[in-house]
Amino acid sequence: MTDNIAALVIIVGIVIYLVGWLAVLIAAFRESILWGVACLLLPIVQLFFIIVHWSKAKKPFFLQLLGLVVMIVAMILSPHTAHR
Repeated sequence: MTDNIAALVIIVGIVIYLVGWLAVLIAAFRESILWGVACLLLPIVQLFFIIVHWSKAKKPFFLQLLGLVVMIVAMILSPHTAHR
């Protein structure tokens, strides 16, 4: 994987992750304003929301997971250049 392609794939992974994050946030706000604000301000609360409201948050959670996997795979496959 060339540097440019790896960077592009990482950016795609970030976008996928952010879409999933935003979808969880929207689900939290739909549940209640307190859930939404708490998820927005305290990231650990978002994880708790996903567990408590699994039926509403599982698809966005898996979207976040997909984004992370895409980023990690792109980082692993990207060429590393060492300058000495």
